[in-house]
Amino acid sequence: MNAELIVSVSGIRDTTRDAAIEFAAEMDRRDVRLSLLVAPRLKGKYRLVNDPATQSWLRGRRAEGDAIVLHGYDQAATKRRRAEFSTLPKHEALLRLTAADRVLEQVGLRTRLFAAPRWDASAGALAALPQTGFRLALGLTTMLDLERNTAQKSRVYGIGEGFRAEPWWCRALIMGAARTARRGGVLRLAISGAQLGRSGPRQAVLDAVDLALYHGAVSDVYRWEPFTAARAA
Repeated sequence: MNAELIVSVSGIRDTTRDAAIEFAAEMDRRDVRLSLLVAPRLKGKYRLVNDPATQSWLRGRRAEGDAIVLHGYDQAATKRRRAEFSTLPKHEALLRLTAADRVLEQVGLRTRLFAAPRWDASAGALAALPQTGFRLALGLTTMLDLERNTAQKSRVYGIGEGFRAEPWWCRALIMGAARTARRGGVLRLAISGAQLGRSGPRQAVLDAVDLALYHGAVSDVYRWEPFTAARAA
């Protein structure tokens, strides 16, 4: 059985957009689609609603087959060293999810897929997701179908956004990716937009993708399959 390869990019904004565009071009040459993790607000007073160039690029990528995944709401307002949704009670998670959903709808990027910053969502956040219309919750080691209440086990191999980026970790990521691809599992690779601007981490992900493809992995994106139709969310 061939492995399933899912490659995601987070932290996409005005200052990382060019690096993301270049990386997406590399994936296009390999016929690999991307899952693009989008947050309405980021540190440095960044607001997606005030960045039409990034909005346009993201809409264009989705039209070509990439997936949009909500990746938090206001990471700039989160305490240092704490992921935004990692400790939230349900009522506060509801407020943030509702606000984020409205922003993505406003800019034409609404999605039913959610990945908490650093892949860490509290029990309260998970309980709030279905009430705000989300169907798939992506964690560090699981992909949870919120409608069916089923979880698929698969860990993220990442660089940046809570993952290390040192050379030894990049080498470990490549080896781990190759093992998963050989076993025929779901290989989830993730890199932040900031790390795409560094040659070492960027090359490590490219090497991991190439090894996975060499072992027969098939490209896919994060998606939720409705009960009555077999199409992507």
